[in-house]
Amino acid sequence: MNPTESGQGAVRPSADDDPLRTDSVHLPAPVESRHRLVPTPLGDMVLAVGDFDGGPAVTGAWFAGQKHFPDAVVLGTADDGQDPLLSRAAEQLKEWFAGERRDFDLPLALDSKPQGLRPPVWQALRDVAFGQTTTYGELALQLGGAGLAQAVGQAVGRNPWSVIVPCHRVLGADGGLTGYAGGLERKRSLLEFEGSLPRTPGLF
Repeated sequence: MNPTESGQGAVRPSADDDPLRTDSVHLPAPVESRHRLVPTPLGDMVLAVGDFDGGPAVTGAWFAGQKHFPDAVVLGTADDGQDPLLSRAAEQLKEWFAGERRDFDLPLALDSKPQGLRPPVWQALRDVAFGQTTTYGELALQLGGAGLAQAVGQAVGRNPWSVIVPCHRVLGADGGLTGYAGGLERKRSLLEFEGSLPRTPGLF
């Protein structure tokens, strides 16, 4: 089974699909994975992509050494600088941190066996616009009810696409900063950069 999933509903990929499509995909484990270290103003990030039957997709973007950093099996081999999707993702990150981009236009690979609310939570995070914030409770209500808040929090914390899927835009019920796998100082800096918090002079 090899379904793909996007905001427009489920579609089945074909050999004619654009290999650099922009939908979020719901796929099994990749045949092969590659990663690349990308410098950012908030520290190095590691981007990873995998090859699937429907084409390549980004499997993660992590700050080096952050909580829930993946193991070597997930990262795969080091890229030689030639992978087009890794290059595209790295360029979009560079543009984002330079203030030249607000959204990412990349295919993201979701686990083929959904773990609770993770896939729908990650999709919902992509709808939280640059400069906007939400709360765990608001996401829970959006996805089915206030009783889901704890599960939503766990899914947000396990988001494997730092910055690209903006889990840093989720705040506590009182508007305070809460857990972020990349560290609360990075979360604060990202929100300041986006204008959601007063900006520290010389931030980046």
